[in-house]
Amino acid sequence: MLTQNLGYPRIGAQRQLKKACEQYWAGKIGLDELHEAGRKIREDNWKTQLDAGIDLIPCNDFSFYDQVLDTSLLLGAVPERYAPVGQIAGNREIDLYFAMARGYQKDGLDITAMEMTKWLDTNYHYIVPEFTAQQQFRLSSGKVFAEYAAARQQLGEKAKPVLVGPVSYLLLGKEKEAGFERIDLIRQLVPVYVEIINRLKEQGAEWIQIDEPCLALDLSKNDKEAFEYAYETIAHRVTDVKLLVATYFEALLDNTQVAVNLPVAALHIDLVRAPEQLDEVLALVPEGLQLSLGVVDGRNVWKNDYEKSLALIKKATQKLGADRVIIAPSCSLLHSPIDLDQETAIDPEIRNWMAFARQKLNEVAELKQITEGHTELLEANRAAIERRRNSGKVHKPAVRDRVAAITEADATRNSAFPVRQLLHRERFKLPAFPTTTIGSFPQTDEIRQLRARFKKGDLTPEQYGQEIERATIDTIRWQEEIGLDVLVHGEFERNDMVEYFGEQLDGFLFTRNGWVQSYGSRCVKPPVIYGDVSRPADMTVRWTTFAAAQTEKLMKGMLTGPVTILQWSFVRDDQPREVTTYQIALAIRDEVLALEKAGIGIIQIDEAAIREGLPLRRAKRPHYLDWAVKSFRVTASGVADTTQIHTHMCYSEFNDIIEHIAAMDADVITIETSRSQMELLQAFAHFEYPNEIGPGVYDIHSPRVPGKEEMVSLLTKAADLLPAQNLWVNPDCGLKTRKWPETKAALENMVAAARAVREKIS
Repeated sequence: MLTQNLGYPRIGAQRQLKKACEQYWAGKIGLDELHEAGRKIREDNWKTQLDAGIDLIPCNDFSFYDQVLDTSLLLGAVPERYAPVGQIAGNREIDLYFAMARGYQKDGLDITAMEMTKWLDTNYHYIVPEFTAQQQFRLSSGKVFAEYAAARQQLGEKAKPVLVGPVSYLLLGKEKEAGFERIDLIRQLVPVYVEIINRLKEQGAEWIQIDEPCLALDLSKNDKEAFEYAYETIAHRVTDVKLLVATYFEALLDNTQVAVNLPVAALHIDLVRAPEQLDEVLALVPEGLQLSLGVVDGRNVWKNDYEKSLALIKKATQKLGADRVIIAPSCSLLHSPIDLDQETAIDPEIRNWMAFARQKLNEVAELKQITEGHTELLEANRAAIERRRNSGKVHKPAVRDRVAAITEADATRNSAFPVRQLLHRERFKLPAFPTTTIGSFPQTDEIRQLRARFKKGDLTPEQYGQEIERATIDTIRWQEEIGLDVLVHGEFERNDMVEYFGEQLDGFLFTRNGWVQSYGSRCVKPPVIYGDVSRPADMTVRWTTFAAAQTEKLMKGMLTGPVTILQWSFVRDDQPREVTTYQIALAIRDEVLALEKAGIGIIQIDEAAIREGLPLRRAKRPHYLDWAVKSFRVTASGVADTTQIHTHMCYSEFNDIIEHIAAMDADVITIETSRSQMELLQAFAHFEYPNEIGPGVYDIHSPRVPGKEEMVSLLTKAADLLPAQNLWVNPDCGLKTRKWPETKAALENMVAAARAVREKIS
């Protein structure tokens, strides 16, 4: 029986990747130093997996930004607008690569970044491939071969290159012109994969992992035929190398027949998300196909229940024999923090229930050892699982009783939106195309150092508070100066939009080094929900009311919604997700009412992740959307009609859930639309979305500063699609990760654009 890993976190135990990339972008280090940082991370990762006893260890799972972007560069799928970047003297492949991810605004060029969206239902973002009808593919990068050569030298035959599969690569991309379907490009694409696989075979690769997560999605007849064509073609043109197709995040369901009959050596399935699929897969698996069982959760932090995993392993080995079974995590460990051993401050009782990426490798190895007779490992695991199940730190009857008592009235505003809209216009007296921001302003090095000094005890609470007040006042004055209509306080007291709330809610715990990659150099440290959730005290009232007292302008209260807190946390796996969400919703509802009581008339409840939580299969979506929408309404429906509720959603396609977005009944929704050039508004226009909407007019995930006329053009497009009187003007998302100079320039242009459009569209 073999063990394998599908991927390992690439940020480094001390976030070395983040630091190296940001220093390179700032011109503080050169390419050699950047590559050296990457080399050290890769070698450390390989050693960790080798020491854990993993038989098949991934390589090419490392990326300086994103594995899908790596694939676009590998396949030569570089949009034409980036050609000038490569023609500038001194620019290298890495500069073209980062231009595609972040945009390029120097050397007389002003080029927008490629679109970015969520990787299936995770909080990881990938760069969306762009395709044209005449798209050509060619082998254009040597990264995969160089990394395999290095891995082979360190790991020998255990080294296993990882590729994003050809069909999933196409399905996860986007057509950039009408008249064709991207899946039809499969015939042009497969020959390049044949070339890549044959070259890796020549280098000595015995196993190659090909990630095809789209096998777990709803597929059309053409999509299924593309899978069959791609792998039959590869099988005919490639010999003497074992291909392992990896699926994850959902069951194969109606794609099982296609998946098990692909002419490959092994198939990986996710038995954490969908343990029930094992019976159907075993019933259909052909002779000779090896089955990789994803039994260790690659996306959460809880210790594996060995008894449950062993039952699945036993079922597979009884049918196939041990030599045809591979034990593995459910998916890449990219989505997991790196090492629990660094978390010495966590409550020891709760810590004993947990496992991070490094510990999950050990779990994979131990499961194999138990099948070989090391039953003492099973007993130790059984004891930890039982202690968690019975812990008094987890269950709070009062919280559960309150959730059980939720009624429809708790999730319904007093009056319909048209009534509320008139009251808001009378109360707030905002101009047409009112301007605001999504909430956060740049978290400078000074602010981060201030927070670090406070946590270390170098500053008293009074000293820390005075500095935060100063930063808040400065930001308010600047917003007044440029003429924003609805201000925010900047969130300088907040480390993260989820972590900040979790720190003040019962049922959460926090790590010191539990970082995971969100996109590029952006890392987040999700809180851990270990027990029933409640709100013991006010969370934001102090800072919001302080900010409101500093200005005559409107001040917006800023909260994070229950689904987003759920999605961006490591969540309990011992109860349904909707139960945890309703607990959070009631806590946020209490905070909304406290803000309203304190005089705050505009309150934003961010639900950036509501689409991210959407089940991958359409048949499972109605149940999720029912409780996700209801949980938001629970947070927002206790206020008076004169209070205006905003929400924000980022980097999502809304076409298939637009009626549920409307059912949330937020007075104003702000969304990301700049990278798509307002394309996302088509869904709102077609649906005749009734409430107010703020389409983002500039991309905050890029350092590029858009000009006034560019934003005027975007707003004009928006006004062509939706009623002008319902439109707001704002950035795509919060500005926490940006620098002040670019932020100021972009927002000044945004305010000027709004004024110009007011004159243009009266």
